[in-house]
Amino acid sequence: MFLNHALSGSAFLRTPMPLLATVEAENSPAILSGVLLSLVVIYLASKIGEEVSKRLDFPPVLGSLIAGVIVGVSALNLIVFPEGGISADDSNLMTILQWFNHLSPAALTYVFESQSEVISVLAEIGVIILLFEIGLESNLQQLKEVGIQATVVACVGVAVPFAAGTGGLMAIFHVPAIPAIFAGAALTATSIGITSKVLSELGQLKSKEGQIIVGAAVIDDVLGIIVLAVVASLAKTGEIDVFNVVYLILGATAFLLGSILLGGLFNKTFTKIVENLETRGSVIIPAFIFAFFMAFIGNAIHLEAILGAFAAGLVLDETDASNELDELIRPIADILVPIFFVTVGARADLRVLNPAVPENRAGLLIAVFLIVVAILGKIVTGWAVFGQPGINRWAIGVGMIPRGEVGLVFAGIGSASGVLSKPLEVSIIIMVILTTFLAPPFLRVAFGDSGHPPTDEEDVSVKMGESQSAS
Repeated sequence: MFLNHALSGSAFLRTPMPLLATVEAENSPAILSGVLLSLVVIYLASKIGEEVSKRLDFPPVLGSLIAGVIVGVSALNLIVFPEGGISADDSNLMTILQWFNHLSPAALTYVFESQSEVISVLAEIGVIILLFEIGLESNLQQLKEVGIQATVVACVGVAVPFAAGTGGLMAIFHVPAIPAIFAGAALTATSIGITSKVLSELGQLKSKEGQIIVGAAVIDDVLGIIVLAVVASLAKTGEIDVFNVVYLILGATAFLLGSILLGGLFNKTFTKIVENLETRGSVIIPAFIFAFFMAFIGNAIHLEAILGAFAAGLVLDETDASNELDELIRPIADILVPIFFVTVGARADLRVLNPAVPENRAGLLIAVFLIVVAILGKIVTGWAVFGQPGINRWAIGVGMIPRGEVGLVFAGIGSASGVLSKPLEVSIIIMVILTTFLAPPFLRVAFGDSGHPPTDEEDVSVKMGESQSAS
């Protein structure tokens, strides 16, 4: 149980078991109150942030992230976690809870750790559902049709920022290997949702450049998930073993490809099951059983649960029930995914980049370095296109810049694993924010902001991207 896990390393481990059971029973109502109050703050912050972001013509997911920063350790101290020396006394939400429940200091610490664990578990489920939804939206047929141009662009867009980011952090800033690899991996992501939305607004979605950008972004997501599975597994072992790295890369690739190949057999079984069920949830419940089972398998073979969820989404996208499933999963994602994004922002302590504090300046330089690599590492992808005279290479490169929700997944998992230092974690989040903010105006400039209004066909084509960016 997560309550017992939350007690790990605390004084409660030395409490006799009958007394421990009594303590749990006495404080269960307070724990539930803490969880409910946390969810009120999270949902309120997320919705306000998304609405403000939408009205400013930015992706709603950025609003959730920034709202998380505001309610988190950087500002209001409402949603904080017992990491890095943070105690119950630092949580303003616990102060409110104490006012209602009159808890002893020991009981307040117990409640704080327990409710934090519950929120963390909900956030992890949220990211699993997010990757399942992304898998559902990443059309396999589109992956097969984008061609070699988009594949080359995607590979360059992953390899260059990863190598430059990892090598630069180790050589210039002397960051240890595993945190540097994790940060370099975070630079590989591309948000198809944000880019496709802008392309549609400019009427460039069906242009040669637009097709290459969208196709490369889809492949980029697949490569990024594999990279994430590998580096997250490395973070668990705490060391780099060449044999283990090869196993993880081959294992992640084989798991993903094997899931897709076997998906054809499963699709018929899934369809028959759905057709024979007569009660509520006849589509969504079997889909979640499959998604969570695949996530379990991914985790059990020392890869990542999110890789299994992503593979499950790719497989179920090929079924006859995929359109219905797309609609059914959105309200569930609307409930759980904001918890993930808000907690990512809440964990980020922006104060560690305050230049007025001398020891913070190194972290600020890391943030600047990551931003530069993030931008230049994607711009060069435009020059990876070959055999296309007169193509707008700047537009292709700029279209690959925004990290969006995928970059936040890297930051969130890196934070949860404990492999990232606070300055490095915050630097990654700032990189995600700035690249996502900068990409839309840069893309408009690259295309000359002279596109025509989107056609109905383009509106339909961009639905996939908008669904992800609005998650």
